[in-house]
Amino acid sequence: MSGAIGAIIGVIIVLIILGVVWWAIQQLLPLMPIAEPFHTIIRVLMTVILVLVVLWVILILLSAAGVHVPGPFHL
Repeated sequence: MSGAIGAIIGVIIVLIILGVVWWAIQQLLPLMPIAEPFHTIIRVLMTVILVLVVLWVILILLSAAGVHVPGPFHL
């Protein structure tokens, strides 16, 4: 049971940090003096990273719940 509580606390901390980083990039991106295609590239890369982190979080929660998810790595 303590493993599940630790996993949930870890997930909450990761999501808070990710949210702050996402917010900061969204606020600072218009202030950067770079061309528009680079703004789009940065936004797309951040979206891909966000999706990967959310999938990782889902895998951690499933692992903490006792569900075995086959994959290339072990949690």
